[in-house]
Amino acid sequence: MTKVLYLRYISTTMEKNTILFKRKIYDRLLKWKRERNGESAILIQGARRIGKSTLAEEFARNEYESYILIDFAIAPPEVHDLFRDLSDLNYLFLRLQLIYQVRLFERKSVIIFDEIQKAPLARQAIKHLVKDGRYDYIETGSLITVHKSSQEILLPSEETRVDMFPMDYEEFRWALGDTATIPLLRTAFEKRIPLGDTVHRRMMRNFRLYMLVGGMPKAVSEYIKTNNLAAVDLIKRDIVSLYEEDFMKLDDTGRATALYDAIPAQLSKNASRYQIASAVPGERADRVTSVIKMMNDCMAANVAYHSNDPNVGLALTMDNERFKIYASDTGMFVALAFKDKDFTDNVIYEKLLNDKLSTNLGYVYENIVAQMLRAAGKQLFYHTIPTSDGKKYYEIDFLIADEYKISPIEVKSSGYKSHTSLDIFCGKFSERVQNRYIIYTKDLKREQGIDYIPVYMTMFL
Repeated sequence: MTKVLYLRYISTTMEKNTILFKRKIYDRLLKWKRERNGESAILIQGARRIGKSTLAEEFARNEYESYILIDFAIAPPEVHDLFRDLSDLNYLFLRLQLIYQVRLFERKSVIIFDEIQKAPLARQAIKHLVKDGRYDYIETGSLITVHKSSQEILLPSEETRVDMFPMDYEEFRWALGDTATIPLLRTAFEKRIPLGDTVHRRMMRNFRLYMLVGGMPKAVSEYIKTNNLAAVDLIKRDIVSLYEEDFMKLDDTGRATALYDAIPAQLSKNASRYQIASAVPGERADRVTSVIKMMNDCMAANVAYHSNDPNVGLALTMDNERFKIYASDTGMFVALAFKDKDFTDNVIYEKLLNDKLSTNLGYVYENIVAQMLRAAGKQLFYHTIPTSDGKKYYEIDFLIADEYKISPIEVKSSGYKSHTSLDIFCGKFSERVQNRYIIYTKDLKREQGIDYIPVYMTMFL
């Protein structure tokens, strides 16, 4: 039974006035511990600053008699050197206990390999450590550098991997002390019960706050402490800078950084694909496909690929050279859009807070829908249909597998009564369509075979 379900946003030195956050992935770790019983390590993988290290340490503190946390970013050379020779595990465990002054208990202790990308030999050692069976092992790492550092080692097959994302909307509401809203919204969604204007307006106001603050734990913590979006913006800008540094590690030509920085500008163009040459002059899509894939795999960005012949196996007709890129966290997207200007110049904050987001800023809603679908475990795909004269196109923003068929999604920040693209798509692929969704800013309803879903209910699709 879980001792504590709340995760503290803390450093390893335990800061004072710690704010408690509950994270859903905690239950995934409980399931791994119970079902695998030491037969595999678990790797918590995701982008930077989403709370991986905090999760691992709090889980260890709550669920084991003792734990050792090895932060390979600051571990002394003698710790790194221990993993060069695994011929005597008794010696290795004894040295770790002496260095960290922690006693380990067989089958009752866990060793955390934090920032595992800094110690590829330690990750390679997982195979032998798991086989030994005395302790459990939790690994954490930022995926950009995990992939890069793992190219020359033998990856352990005794490794369960779980993806971790920024705090989703339910976790954000938990952080604000609200545990009632999301279950009630889920019931309304499943039974297709409209909320009514008053309740819906309150739900939208709450959701717009999530769009502005985002799901990065440090940004959420700052908002709770200060109630100041300018202070939150500074936190998010710092994280954007860290991501840009990581992208330089991924691709020292600077293309990945340029592609990331141009996400808001690209989405604002409302084009049918990401225009590579406008972000990286002289570059072509076919020369950056590996970079785009890595950005998506590393979860620092969410990439939606064009499905050329949409069917239940969407990945089978994926076009690697036609894609759109979204920020992994919409709060960071808002900061990224104005990162070279002062906070007071960021019109998105003002417009969203006052419910005045104009049509030309509707791409902010598209980014949050991409984020919520990805956090729900869905890969992102979209589809375009050329007009009869070939000069324009009809676009379906997202496609999701739905039982044995597919369901198209159109995102509307305004003008929801017009849904030509959805109609054209459903007419062309009628036998493949399960449900038709319009995600918009109004109340829940069903009309003419279309489910109109408030944007805050996207998580239930």
